[in-house]
Amino acid sequence: MSLHISKKNNFKSIFEKKTYLKFADYILNCQDSRGGIRWEPGSKLDPWDHIEAAMGLDVLGFKDESKKAYDWLKLNQEFDGSWFSLYYANEENNLKETNFSSYIAVGMWHHYLNFREKDFLLEFWPVLDKAIKFTLSAQTEHGDIFWAKENNKWLDDSLFTGCSSIFMSLISYKKIAKEIKKNDRVEKKHVESLRNCLLNKPDRFDRNWASKERYSMDWYYPILCGVYNKSKSKKILKDRWIEFVVKDLGCKCVKEEPWVTAAESAELVLALLRLGLKDEAEKILQDTFNLMDEDGLLWTGYVYKDKKFWPIEKPSWTMGAAILAGNSLNKFSPSNKFFNF
Repeated sequence: MSLHISKKNNFKSIFEKKTYLKFADYILNCQDSRGGIRWEPGSKLDPWDHIEAAMGLDVLGFKDESKKAYDWLKLNQEFDGSWFSLYYANEENNLKETNFSSYIAVGMWHHYLNFREKDFLLEFWPVLDKAIKFTLSAQTEHGDIFWAKENNKWLDDSLFTGCSSIFMSLISYKKIAKEIKKNDRVEKKHVESLRNCLLNKPDRFDRNWASKERYSMDWYYPILCGVYNKSKSKKILKDRWIEFVVKDLGCKCVKEEPWVTAAESAELVLALLRLGLKDEAEKILQDTFNLMDEDGLLWTGYVYKDKKFWPIEKPSWTMGAAILAGNSLNKFSPSNKFFNF
């Protein structure tokens, strides 16, 4: 599907709540009867994106529907505390990714900050604790965490973005444990060794495949997750800004590809706001919203060289990321500072 950009005709304000309610309504349309939030209605599901979409529902007050997403996680958790990386798909999948499994901590803490119900944390604590136990079992002596287990065997490599996500998950887990006075299995050494590896041991990542440094998530996601301090975060953003940000369009997914993506752009907004860079965040999010379809929804991405949306899909997790970015700017809910220092 092609697009001819007209700023006047396509402008949709990043400040209007009705825009985000449209996103939430779409997420609800993607949620099945058991609580699973598919990529699109009747489509596949992965646990990380499922949680990201549920977090979007939190922001706009859909408490029961969000909780139902955690019911799905409880129902589908494996005996070892993990989840498979993909559900309801044609392709065979035996992967259990550590960052997918641990991300429930981030989602649960975000849900709690919105609704302040300790009963929610208490109900899902056993699910969370098993998930974190699974993830910690993959931590190496170097501090990194293997990215996945397949057919009961750990795969010998680690992801920089994935480990950054796990870092944020461990911090969230510890906050939950303290809030409801539960035994905390995440020790100081687990967090510090992971952070030290992210900061000082680049050789531990992408050991058996091509470097993923060309992906924008390796650039901004550690900032969003709090791995770096503020001064280092600002320097990293500045040093690689020109590689990933396209004027008037948003953030690329891969630096050499003429393709901006809505979810990456929204997450970059969160990283910028974490550093207090509000003007830059507003500009990125507005550029992203200018590429919105006529139905008020966001496509995955836009190939600006060809002036076409690609792929032709509107994922629920893209809407979730956009809601989280909008909340950080507009303060729709009590979790608006969730990603801040």
